[in-house]
Amino acid sequence: MNSDGATFLRTDPERFRAEIDDPAPASRVPPPEPGATVDGTAVVEFTGARGGVAPLTWGQSSIWRLTTWRADGDSYFNMPWTLPVYGRRDLDTVLGALRRLLERHETLRTNFRRTPGGMVQHVTREGRLTVQVVDGGHARPLTAARELAAGLAAAAFDYEAELPVRCAVVTIGGRPRAVAFGLSHLAADGGALGLLAADWRDLLAGNDPPEPTWQPMDQAAFEREGPGAVRGERAVRYWQAVLEKAPAFMFDYPRHPSGEPRFIRILMRSVALGAAADTLAVRWSVSTASVLTTASAVLLSALTGHRRIAMQLIGANRHDPRIGALVGPAAQDGIFMLELPGGTLAEATRIGHRQALTAYRHAHYEPLGLMAMREEVGRRRGGPIDLSAYFNDTRGGGDWPDLPALEQPGDPAAITALTGRTTFAPAGSWDHVDATTVQFIIGPARETCELHLLADTAYLPRTTVHTLLRGMETLLVRAVAEDVPLDAVAALCGITPVDRPPGWERSHPDPAGAASEASGPARAGADHAHGETAEASGPVVAEAVGG
Repeated sequence: MNSDGATFLRTDPERFRAEIDDPAPASRVPPPEPGATVDGTAVVEFTGARGGVAPLTWGQSSIWRLTTWRADGDSYFNMPWTLPVYGRRDLDTVLGALRRLLERHETLRTNFRRTPGGMVQHVTREGRLTVQVVDGGHARPLTAARELAAGLAAAAFDYEAELPVRCAVVTIGGRPRAVAFGLSHLAADGGALGLLAADWRDLLAGNDPPEPTWQPMDQAAFEREGPGAVRGERAVRYWQAVLEKAPAFMFDYPRHPSGEPRFIRILMRSVALGAAADTLAVRWSVSTASVLTTASAVLLSALTGHRRIAMQLIGANRHDPRIGALVGPAAQDGIFMLELPGGTLAEATRIGHRQALTAYRHAHYEPLGLMAMREEVGRRRGGPIDLSAYFNDTRGGGDWPDLPALEQPGDPAAITALTGRTTFAPAGSWDHVDATTVQFIIGPARETCELHLLADTAYLPRTTVHTLLRGMETLLVRAVAEDVPLDAVAALCGITPVDRPPGWERSHPDPAGAASEASGPARAGADHAHGETAEASGPVVAEAVGG
C-alpha cells in the first residue's frame, strides 16, 4: 500500500510465480497472418468504436502512483487471471470472443503515456493482439491456464507501447478449454474482472450484449467537472475531518527485534470464523464485513491501548450504476475511524458498521489533492499521520455461500466445535512493505473464511500475528454465545498489551522501517492527546490486497 493512498486489488491473495519462460509482449512479436496458428500463436485483430486521449481516472491514477513507487520492470501488481471455455468451442470461436472483448472494452486497448501535462490514457481504436495457443497435454485445463497466467503476469508491461493484456488459449486434444490472461492493474480491478467474465460467457455463446456506455475516458471527464468533481471534493473534506482527530501514530511503542525478512503474511482458514460472522451479522443487522472490520479495530485497540483506531479500507467505488458497469480500475482507499471508550462488541460493531459505510462513501477522490491535504494536516499536527493499518475484504459478494450448513444455524456449541478445523499457513514474506504495519485481508474463498494478516514484525512479532488471528476467531465465536465487553477482549484473546516505558517517545511514524526512537516525554504526551481520547523472503513489496 502506498502512503499516498493508492490501492492494489488482487483477485487471488497468493502471488503466483511459475517457473516458465515469460512470453514476449504482443507488441514486440513479429505477428503471423491474422487468424493463423503459427508456432503456437494466433493473431486477434480488433477495431473498436472509438479511440482517443484523456487524463487518467482517479482509479488509474491511484494505481499508477503505486506502480511508480516500485522499481522499473517490476511486475508485482500485474494480475494473473483465467477463464474457462464454456461448451464445445473451436479456436476461431474463442479468438472471435477475445476480439469482441477487446473491441467492447476500451481499457483493454489502452496505452499509458507521460506528457508535459501529466499521465494520459491513450485508447487505441485499431490494433492486434498476439495470442499463445498452448497444448495442455494431460493437465486439467484451468490448472494449465493458471500456470500460464502466472507466466503472462510475471513480466512488467511497457505501458506506452504494449496493450495492458496478454493472453494464451489452452487446448486439450486440439479443442480450446481455458484462457489465461496476464493483466495490468491499470486495466482492471476485481469488479472489472467480474464484468469481463459475464461478457465472456455471452460472447462465447454467440450473443452480443449491449455495448458499454461508460468507459474510462467517460469516467475521467465525469471526475473533472460537475457532480463527479463535487463528490471528490466532499471526500477530501471528510478525510481531513478524520485526520484531524486520528491517532498521530497507533504503533507508538519500541520496536521489537525483527526477523529476516521483516514483513510476513500468515493465513488462517476458519470455518468457525465465517459461521460466527454470519450469525452475528444477522443478529446485529450489519454486514459480515462490518463485523470483521470492527473486530480488527477492537483487537488493535486491545494490543496498542489506543481507544481511537484509524484504518484504511479498500473501497470498490461501484455504488454508482455507471461506475458499477465500468471495466477499468475504480478502487481507492477509504478512511475508517472507530472510538472505543467502553461498552460491548455488539455496540461497537453497530457503530463500526455506520463508520465503514461512511468510509466507503468517501473513497472516491483525486489522489494528488488528497495527498496534498494529508501533508498539510501533518504539518499542522507536527508530523505525518499514521495510516499504516488496513482492512481489505476481497470477497466478491461479501459472504461465504459454501460454508457447511449447521443442523441448528447459529448454535454456539456447533460453531465452537468448528474451531477444531482451523488451519494456519505462511502466505508470503518480504524485506520491505511500504507504509504498512498491519493489514487484515479477507480472502475470496467461498467455503471458509480466509483471514490473512500481513504484519511488520518490528511492531507485531510473529507470535503476536498468530495471537491476533486466533483472537479474531475466539472473539467472534464467543460473541455468538454472549455479548463480550470490550474491556474483556485482551484477556479473552490472550493479547498482552504493549509496554511503553516511562517517558518513551517516537519522533514520527515508521511503518516502512526508518523511525527514530528517543527517550523523552514530549511525544508520549502528544500521542495521548491525539490517540487516547474517547470517540517467502522476497523483494520490496507494496500491497493492499483488495475487493
